[in-house]
Amino acid sequence: MSHEHVSNTKRIWTVFGILSVITIVEVIFGILKPEVLHMNNLLGLNLLNWLFIFLTILKAYYIVYAFMHMEGEKTSLRYAVIFPLIFLVVYLLFILLTEADYIFEVFKNGTIKWNF
Repeated sequence: MSHEHVSNTKRIWTVFGILSVITIVEVIFGILKPEVLHMNNLLGLNLLNWLFIFLTILKAYYIVYAFMHMEGEKTSLRYAVIFPLIFLVVYLLFILLTEADYIFEVFKNGTIKWNF
């Protein structure tokens, strides 16, 4: 009736490695800022920012998947936890980008002057 203790050392190092690689890629792109990504826009935002958003969502998904132990659960439970989180993140990004664009346009058109 006793449970054997299973070492998760390999799993922890695998998760650490994957998250580290994604973070290193983000840092490299942040330092280099390739012109092809930095100067081309898609939906009002440059491609470099879209890449950062995608990689950040990917990391968040993997963190939830690994540390909430979703890999061992049924697919329906995984989707019930992951999809609302993805929807919430995308919705918050939409609000953030929409409001930031509005504020930028107000200051750009001179309705309110930059005082900082």
